[in-house]
Amino acid sequence: MIETAMILAAGRGERMRPLTDTVPKPLLPVAGRSMLDRAIDGLVAHGVRKIVVNAHHLGAQIASHLSGRAAIVHEEHLLDTGGGVKNALPLLGAGPFFVLNGDGLWRDGATPMLDRMAGAWDSRRMDALLLLHPLTATIGRNAKDRGDYFLEADGRARYRGTADRAPFFFASVSICEAGLFRDSPDGPFSLLKLWTRAEQAGRLHGLAHDGQWFHVGTPQALAEAERALA
Repeated sequence: MIETAMILAAGRGERMRPLTDTVPKPLLPVAGRSMLDRAIDGLVAHGVRKIVVNAHHLGAQIASHLSGRAAIVHEEHLLDTGGGVKNALPLLGAGPFFVLNGDGLWRDGATPMLDRMAGAWDSRRMDALLLLHPLTATIGRNAKDRGDYFLEADGRARYRGTADRAPFFFASVSICEAGLFRDSPDGPFSLLKLWTRAEQAGRLHGLAHDGQWFHVGTPQALAEAERALA
C-alpha cells in the first residue's frame, strides 16, 4: 500500500473554457461529483493517509472546497507537472507516492486501479510506473489523438517519440520515487522530462488499465463523461 499522494490541480484548463473561467477544472462536476472529489475518494479507499494538492488558478476555491482533507501548496507561478511535484517534495517524503492529475477520471475494473498500481510497484526496478489506457478504448478522445506510449512485454514503457501513433494514452496516474527528482531543474518543467530519463535507464514501467478511462479535455468530452457515468 502507498500512503502518500500528490494531486496536480494548479492548471488553467484552457481547452475547457469558458467553464474554467469561474471554476477550477478539477472542481467541475461530472454526474454530480467533481473530478477532484472522485480522485480523493479513490485515494482514501486505497488507504492513502496524506494527500497534497497544488493550486494556482482560482486556488482559493480549491483550498476552501477541500477544507482540511488535503495539504494545499499554493504556487505563485505555475510550475508545470514536474516542478509542481518537486516543490511539494518536503510534504511528500522519501517516496514512493502517487501522482494524479486533478482532472483524471476513471472507473475501476475488477480490482481497484490504485490497488493494482501499488501491487505492481517495485522500487528495485522502477523510478516511475505509469497507468496506461488503450487509445482506442478511451472515452472522450479526439480522432486526431496519437497516443503516448508503447508497453513492452517486460512491462517497460516507451514514449511514442517520432512514431506516428502509439497504442496507449498516459492515463493521468503514476507512482513516482522521490529519487526520480534528484538533479531535476528548478522552476517549471514537465514530468515527461524525468520519465524520459527513467526510460533511458530502463526504469520507466507501465500498467495497462483494465477499467474505463475518460479523456476530459473539452466541454464536449465532459458531456460525454457525464453520459457514461450518469
